[in-house]
Amino acid sequence: MFEASPTASSPSTATRPEAVALGRRERFEIVGAILLGLLLGALDQTIVGVALPRIVTDLRGNDLYTWVVTIYLLTSTITVPFWGKLSDLYGRKPMLLAGIGLFLVGSALSGLSQEMWQLILFRGIQGLGAGSLFPIALAVVGDLFSPAERGRYQGLFAAVFGFSALIGPALGGFLTDAISWHAIFYVNIPVGLVSLVVIARVMPPIGRRGLRHDLDILGAAVFTAAVAPFLVGLTNAQTSDWLTPEVGGLVVVGLVLFGLFLGIEARAREPIISLALFRDRTVAATIAATFFASFGFFAAVVFLPLYFQVVLGRSATASGYEMFPLLIGVMVGSVGSGQVVARTGRYKVLILGALALVVAGSLLLTNLRAGTDIWALRAWMLVLGLGIGPTLAVFTIVLQNAVPVSILGAATSALTFFRQVGGSIGLAVAGTFFGTQLRDHLPVELAAAGVPSQLIDRFAGASFDRNEIGAGVDLAASLRAAIEAAPLPAPLRDEVLALVPTIVRGIYEAMARSIGDVFWLGVGAAAIALLASLAIREIPLRRTVGHAEGPAEEEPAVASVGGPAEAPAGAVFALAETVDPPSGGERSP
Repeated sequence: MFEASPTASSPSTATRPEAVALGRRERFEIVGAILLGLLLGALDQTIVGVALPRIVTDLRGNDLYTWVVTIYLLTSTITVPFWGKLSDLYGRKPMLLAGIGLFLVGSALSGLSQEMWQLILFRGIQGLGAGSLFPIALAVVGDLFSPAERGRYQGLFAAVFGFSALIGPALGGFLTDAISWHAIFYVNIPVGLVSLVVIARVMPPIGRRGLRHDLDILGAAVFTAAVAPFLVGLTNAQTSDWLTPEVGGLVVVGLVLFGLFLGIEARAREPIISLALFRDRTVAATIAATFFASFGFFAAVVFLPLYFQVVLGRSATASGYEMFPLLIGVMVGSVGSGQVVARTGRYKVLILGALALVVAGSLLLTNLRAGTDIWALRAWMLVLGLGIGPTLAVFTIVLQNAVPVSILGAATSALTFFRQVGGSIGLAVAGTFFGTQLRDHLPVELAAAGVPSQLIDRFAGASFDRNEIGAGVDLAASLRAAIEAAPLPAPLRDEVLALVPTIVRGIYEAMARSIGDVFWLGVGAAAIALLASLAIREIPLRRTVGHAEGPAEEEPAVASVGGPAEAPAGAVFALAETVDPPSGGERSP
C-alpha cells in the first residue's frame, strides 16, 4: 500500500484534485470526442499498414521500408510516460489538445511527403502526438467517472482498436486504390478537428495544479536515450541475429542506460516513472500481468495474418477480415468485462478467468496446421479474443483504483508503456523463435511429404531464403522458374518439376507448424500473467471522483523514495502496421 510522505505533494501543501462537476451530457460528449481521438491513432496503424507497399514503391524507399513503422513505434512509445506526467502537472485538457494537434500536423505533413526521408520524419511527428492519445484518454475517464463507473467506458476504449482493425484494411485499400496513398493521412484531419473542437469546448481543466514543478529533465533525457536503442534493437531482431551489434548491442546499451535511469528516478523530485509505484503489490502485479498478457495479443495479430497470407494464400485485406473472430472476441470481452465490473464491483475473479482463457486460446492455437479446419481456427481465435479483451479494460480500472488521483495520468501512462514494451519484446522473441522452429520443421515436413533428401538440403539448408515463401509469392511458380533455369538434364528437370506440389505442401506445413509453435510462448506468458494476477488485492471500487474520493487519510499517497524528495509517479498498436506485408492474390486450392 502506498504510504504518505511529508513532501511538496502532500495535501497540506498542494492543491488537491477537485471533483469534476459536469452533467451527464457533457461527460458523454467528452468521452465521444476522446474516442474519436483514439480512433485516429488506431485507424492510422491499420490503414498505413495496407498502403505501405504502394508508398514504398512511389517514394522508391525499399531500403528504408521498416523505418516508416519503426519511427512511429519509437516516438509514440517513448513519449507515453512524458504525456502522462505532464497531464498530471499541467492538466489533461491542454496536453490532450497538444497531442491531437501534433498528431494532425504529422498527418498533414506525411500526406505531403515527396521523399522517403520526409515520410519517416513526419511519421515520427505523428508518433509524438500519438503517444498522448491512449494514456491521457484513459486518465480522463478516471477523472470523470468513479472507479465503480469506469468499467462501462474503459471497455469502449479497447473496443475502438478492434473496430479500427475491422474497417482499417478495407478503408486503407479503398483510399489507396481509388484516390491516392496520400489520402490515408488526410482522412485523419476532419476526424481530429471534430475531436479538438469538442474537447476545447466541453472539457474542464483537469489535473494537479498549484504545485512547484521541478521537472526531471535529466531523467527524461536518459529515459529517451535508453528506450530508443532498446526498441530499435528489438525491431532489428526480426531480421538479424540477437548476437549482432544492431540487435544485442543496442539492447544491452538500452538496458545499461535504463539502469542509470532508475538511479536518477530514485532521487528526482518529479520523477518520470516513480519507483514508489512498484512498492504497492496491486500496482506492481497489475503492471507485470499487463506486460506479459500483451504478448498473446501481439503474437496473434502478427503471426495469424502470416498464416492466412502465406499458408492459405489470402490477400492482405482478406487476411484482415479472417481476423474478425479474434477482434470480435476482444471487443465483446472488453466491453462485457467493463459492464460486469461496473455492476458487481468485483474484478479479480474476472481477471483470472480472462487470463485462463488466454492460456486456453493460445494452447488451442499451438495445434495450427496447414489443413486446420477454418471454423475450428475461428473458434480458437474467438476464445483467445474473449480472454484478451478483459485484460485491455479491467487492468486499467484496477490500477486507477489503487493509486492517488493526483498521479492518475502518470500511473495510467506507466501501464500503457509497459503494455507496449511487453508486446515489442514478445514480438522480437517470437520472431526469433519462429525462425528457429521453421528451420527445424522444414526438413521433417519435406521428408514426410516425400521429397528426396538431396532436395531437402536445398530448401532446408542455410542457403534457403525464407523470403521465397513470403506473402504474395506464388511459391509453386517461383520454384518451377528456378528449376527450369537450373543447369539440369532434361529427365532430371522433369522429375524435379513433378515434385513441386509436394515441396510446396511440405514448406507450407512447416510454416503452419512454426506459427503454431509461437503460441507456446503465448501460453507461457499468459501463465506468468495469471500467476502475477494472484497477487492483486481486490480493493473496493471507489464511487466518487476527484477530491471527493475520500479524506486524505483514506487516499493512498506515494511513498517517498530516497529521502524527503517528492515522489508522485510519472510514466501497438503501431506494431499492427507490420501485420500487412505486400498483398498477393489468393491461390486456388
